[in-house]
Amino acid sequence: MDSFNQNNFKANLRDTNFSRIGIITLSTDFTIEQDFRKICHNLPVDLFFNRIPFLNPLTHENYMRMADHLTETTNQILPKEKIQVVAYGCTSGTIEIGEKRIRSEIYKAKPDALITTPITAAVKALKLLNHNKIAVLTPYPKDVNVKVYEYLIDSGFEIKSFSSFNLNYDTEIAKVTHDSLMQTISSIDLTDVDSIFVSCTALKVIDIIETLESKLSTDIISSNQAIIWDSLRLSNINQKIDGFGNLFKLH
Repeated sequence: MDSFNQNNFKANLRDTNFSRIGIITLSTDFTIEQDFRKICHNLPVDLFFNRIPFLNPLTHENYMRMADHLTETTNQILPKEKIQVVAYGCTSGTIEIGEKRIRSEIYKAKPDALITTPITAAVKALKLLNHNKIAVLTPYPKDVNVKVYEYLIDSGFEIKSFSSFNLNYDTEIAKVTHDSLMQTISSIDLTDVDSIFVSCTALKVIDIIETLESKLSTDIISSNQAIIWDSLRLSNINQKIDGFGNLFKLH
């Protein structure tokens, strides 16, 4: 072409009928996006991620600073478009900030959305399983763990043991190896335990849950597993999914 000449075509437009899940993930999180896509890639659902500003280390002050960004971060996920589910992807952040405020801030941007968080979903899963006696593993420092413990006690669970890697940074948490997780979880005393709850969206545990459940004959609920499971159920996707633990085999 010696000069610009544009060919014009008529496009056929069609709305997708897939459910939309918006995921708010921490700016420091290495793991949750990969876990969502790994499990959902063949399902009739569209995933939309946005990252919320967060500074390590894991302290109450840093969690509360994050809360101030919730509405704007949510609003930037398909602005002015409806989303069926908004998933706020921080377990300890939910406990520190409080579910009530998280819902309030998200509703300002997406008033019609259903909302879930990792701890909301984990509690829902454990209660559906009728598992009240749990062992807990987290990567968090002690000050954060005390809040997690109190939250679970207030939710009606009996904590049989509580273990931690005592890490302060998501960069460290994401580097915990499968071997380390396997060895640590396998060493937990499961006497009179219904389930193991593995907290934190940054831990890369989802790929070994099924192996551990088979080895230990105990259900394992992790933060990412629970929030993905709950997001799908809230989106009316109830099919069984193999490879990521017994939770995904429940209707």
